[in-house]
Amino acid sequence: MRVNPVAIPSILALAALLVAGGARAQSLTPMRGEVRSVSDAFAVRVFPSNPYDRPIRVEVYVYDQDFVPVSNVRVSASPLMLAPEASRPVIVMVPFEGRATRKVRVCAESIPFPNSQTQVRAQICGKFLGKRLS
Repeated sequence: MRVNPVAIPSILALAALLVAGGARAQSLTPMRGEVRSVSDAFAVRVFPSNPYDRPIRVEVYVYDQDFVPVSNVRVSASPLMLAPEASRPVIVMVPFEGRATRKVRVCAESIPFPNSQTQVRAQICGKFLGKRLS
């Protein structure tokens, strides 16, 4: 395979970014799931994760499938601090509100510290389907 000599600097720059840690990112597991429940709500347990070498503050939000905030949601620990390279379980209770099924997006959003150099708010979301079995 021949590589165009003009493309070599671009390839080297991309490789340097990946090696320098640009590939690391805040994560949330699981990213999707289906939950069956016999009650008026369903529970989702997610694990926000911090891959960085500094602590971060994370808040967990719940949206419907069109990214409209869902009301009456209970989140077990939000906001929370995540130590470097740590993960923590968060339980989210979502009401069915009279529906047989409900699709939601559970999102973990990092909250920048005041007066820090970086003010980027990273958000990662998982998609979940709740099914009522009664």
